[in-house]
Amino acid sequence: MERLKDSQRESLERATKQYQANLDLAMPYLSARGLTRTTCEMFRAGVVPSEGANLADSRYAGRLSIPYIAADGTVVALRYRALDNETQPKYLSRTGSTQHLFGVSCLLGDSMEAVVVEGEIDQMTLTQMGVTAVGVPGVKAWKHSWRHLFEDFSRVIVLADGDEPGREFGREMVKELDATLVELPPGEDTNSIYVQHGASELRELLRAL
Repeated sequence: MERLKDSQRESLERATKQYQANLDLAMPYLSARGLTRTTCEMFRAGVVPSEGANLADSRYAGRLSIPYIAADGTVVALRYRALDNETQPKYLSRTGSTQHLFGVSCLLGDSMEAVVVEGEIDQMTLTQMGVTAVGVPGVKAWKHSWRHLFEDFSRVIVLADGDEPGREFGREMVKELDATLVELPPGEDTNSIYVQHGASELRELLRAL
């Protein structure tokens, strides 16, 4: 993995701090996704302002900023999500940024089980529930070298979104990680089940394995 220069790390940290100050702008959207302010603050989520944004991020004005934070607490990337479902593309990343697993520090706990999902919101949802989980930023983003992060877990579970890309992602993770696959109902993902049916429904899916 390419190591960030000090200037790059400092730029990412400055941007993250600036955008964190605008978290209130995103809370209606995030609350509707079932995420608490405490969870959003833990992940250092924010909003890119319409004016005065970090120069590298000005094209992402008005979007939710999602920092990718390494195990040592360093911000190593930023991803930006539209705060509505009409704006396309839904997600954007900085030009030239390297892809990372989201929530990788969660793998440092004592759990012997880890859950893999697609995307940041699904990962944040599981973390809020107290489940050890990481998010892959898209079905095509998986890196073969990441499999080593899961070697100490007795079981890895993949919650695959209920569409064809999600099922493709799930099948790939089973091959990569010798994982247990849970295919969610059509049209559903981890967060939508949490919002519509509650944490108990997700826990039942995990316990039933």
